[in-house]
Amino acid sequence: MNNWFEIGIITKPQGISGEVRVLPTTDDPKRFELLDEVHIRLPRGQEAVYKINSARQHKGFVLLRFDGINDRNAAEKLVRGVLLIPPEAALPLDMDEYFVRDLIGLKVVSEDGAALGTVKDVFPTGANDVYIVGDGEEKSFMIPAIKDVVLDVSIETGVMTVRLMDGLRELMV
Repeated sequence: MNNWFEIGIITKPQGISGEVRVLPTTDDPKRFELLDEVHIRLPRGQEAVYKINSARQHKGFVLLRFDGINDRNAAEKLVRGVLLIPPEAALPLDMDEYFVRDLIGLKVVSEDGAALGTVKDVFPTGANDVYIVGDGEEKSFMIPAIKDVVLDVSIETGVMTVRLMDGLRELMV
């Protein structure tokens, strides 16, 4: 289950009938409505598969009702549970879209082949993501995930080719 996707975290029960409030950690919270079941990893080490009876959006959260969870006490036992799905249940990606977990660790090279570091993290900013690239010497810089900068991403070879904007490398922190 190392390659499974985390899509949410149960934060608390919602009401008294067993419904739970989920903080979505996926880009598309509507994806919960497409699922029949979800794997839950609880903080105490237990793991189980739960059939989803209903899913709905509510104030930035997703409210889920699971088969067999019929009261607040049962829902309380799921709090802090991490919701996971297998890769085959992931939503399909559009062209030039990537899963964040596939970008982390990619070797980053300039268009002339110079090694710049590896992708350490990805931050969504609203307009576009920003890739944090570390050079192995505890220095890092940011690359905007835009077509003018990111020329090619090859998950298969583990390499991202970029065109650095003037002065970008000098802004290393």
